[in-house]
Amino acid sequence: MIRKKLLLLALLCSTGACFAQEKENDLKEYHLNLPADSSALDTKSKEKLTKAFYNIYPDFARANSYHTKKYLSVAFSDSPAITAEDGKLEISAAVVKDLSEKKLEKAMEAALSKNWVSADTIRKKGFQLVFINKNQHIDPAVQQSLIDTYFEIFPVLIKTFNKKTTKSVVFVTDTAYGGVAEASGNRILFSTKYFKAHPTDIDVVTHETMHLVQGYGYSAGPVWLTEGIADYVRYKYGVDNVGSKWYLPAFNSKQHYTNSYRVTARFFVWLEKNVKPGLIADLDVQLRAHQYTDQSWVALTGKNLDALWEAYSQNPAMELTYSDKAKGKKG
Repeated sequence: MIRKKLLLLALLCSTGACFAQEKENDLKEYHLNLPADSSALDTKSKEKLTKAFYNIYPDFARANSYHTKKYLSVAFSDSPAITAEDGKLEISAAVVKDLSEKKLEKAMEAALSKNWVSADTIRKKGFQLVFINKNQHIDPAVQQSLIDTYFEIFPVLIKTFNKKTTKSVVFVTDTAYGGVAEASGNRILFSTKYFKAHPTDIDVVTHETMHLVQGYGYSAGPVWLTEGIADYVRYKYGVDNVGSKWYLPAFNSKQHYTNSYRVTARFFVWLEKNVKPGLIADLDVQLRAHQYTDQSWVALTGKNLDALWEAYSQNPAMELTYSDKAKGKKG
């Protein structure tokens, strides 16, 4: 059952391992900006507010969105109420002075959490999903489909490709995000605008969770290869590509393996069928270990990448089958 948690404190307690990958010195990227004239605060109150900021705001920023500001600018008010949003905090100097450190942190958490419509924590069979919804108009059916797809596909991808992947993930639906989706650390950011226009494209979850499983880090290999693998996985393991009208494009002579995404994914399907079954999983292992080079193709298949593409371009025809949830099967 979904348990609604309105306070950021409750969210962070439920996702204790969510941000373990963040280095301690990353905190240096976050800044508390006090007004030029902050004489209303004594030294002890400034220290208390600063400590509360570093204990609370970085975790809020990481969970809230990849694009969240890494500073919090303080404005003093006469109201006892605390208001907060991305990058801004309004608070009374008297409140800072009167509250204990713990009560100040909780008050800031409560103010920040009001930026979310809801923060739900769902756990199933050893996996956890924190779903942060920032869109009060989101279709509940779309939200549930994203959740269901995570629990259906993520365990399969971990078991197949990388058993060391985190089992605690954060989804954020953001009205300000202009892309489709992006993965970083253990968080996936979804565009609510995109899903309003494409409510059936639930296998975006498959593609993005594969990025979490990949976990290659920087300089492991070319971007086209990373994205091509993620779309290959969407083709092979996706739960409803027919329902979302997602298909691999027919081959044409203007394509190249570096086109990435679906063009590259179709090439990978052909390689698996005609050259070496398990090739993509082997490449995935090498990329994660930072052992991938151009010679990986020769070592794994006996041919270099250009020769493989030439062979594909000469005979690209193959039968493709797609997941279709309406029929409960592939094809």
